[in-house]
Amino acid sequence: MSLPALEPQSPEACIESPGVTLRLASFNIQTGISTGSYREYVTGSWRHVLPSSRRFANLDRIAEVLKPFDIVGLQEVDGGGIRSRLVIQTQYLAERAGFKHWHNQINRRIGNIALHSNGLLSRVRPMMIHDYKLPGLPGRGALLACFGGAEGEALYLCILHLALSRRARLKQLAFVAELIRGLPHVVVMGDLNCGPDSPEIRLLTRTTALTEPLWELGTFPSWRPRKMLDHILVTPSLAVDRVRVLDFACSDHLPIAMDVRLPGTLHLAAQRSQLASAA
Repeated sequence: MSLPALEPQSPEACIESPGVTLRLASFNIQTGISTGSYREYVTGSWRHVLPSSRRFANLDRIAEVLKPFDIVGLQEVDGGGIRSRLVIQTQYLAERAGFKHWHNQINRRIGNIALHSNGLLSRVRPMMIHDYKLPGLPGRGALLACFGGAEGEALYLCILHLALSRRARLKQLAFVAELIRGLPHVVVMGDLNCGPDSPEIRLLTRTTALTEPLWELGTFPSWRPRKMLDHILVTPSLAVDRVRVLDFACSDHLPIAMDVRLPGTLHLAAQRSQLASAA
């Protein structure tokens, strides 16, 4: 499967990456709905289709939590439906948290009420962003962003929100594995709706160079996290300094975070002051 051509990168826009750490996070924000029990899926179900006065207060809280990070992958974002008062939530969070670059991938439309999306927030300028439809029933997508110069020396980030059925997830991760196969520097993150020891994750790690440093940490449900449904996987070229689940219950999932050190061959388009320096 061929990838789109990369945008040329000017030397003055680049920083060399030795000693630079990227702070990554992934968060299923449930369109700004805070859920504290299974019962609230029923009592608060109306918030999935109608505006709620609490939604923007929750989004403001989420923006504060995301401010320390360099690149963030978002799932269950509303792309400007009536339930979010026509606000593109990815853009809203980018502006509140000070991210210069953002991208919203709409995967499913329910009229004008809800626009189910994945989102990218970044302090690093992406050279390319491409949206892919995933196999299975309509409504699931992969957002692939590329940071860097030449294709062989670029960082690829894939943001996913996989299906609820195992059969569909296996097909979707087989598609992703084919998409990233052969790329040396890759991060895959998102709500994969399966655990780290599942056949789906084993398929992904068996058919690619990806590994999962974050292991057996609960992310769901946020009020009593027992399942690890949210993941960040990386290729061995990215040195992992720190992994954690954030204790921030403002959705039915908890956010996850990882700090990775970049190899010296990568050059990223960003101001040095915006990136974390390795100790």
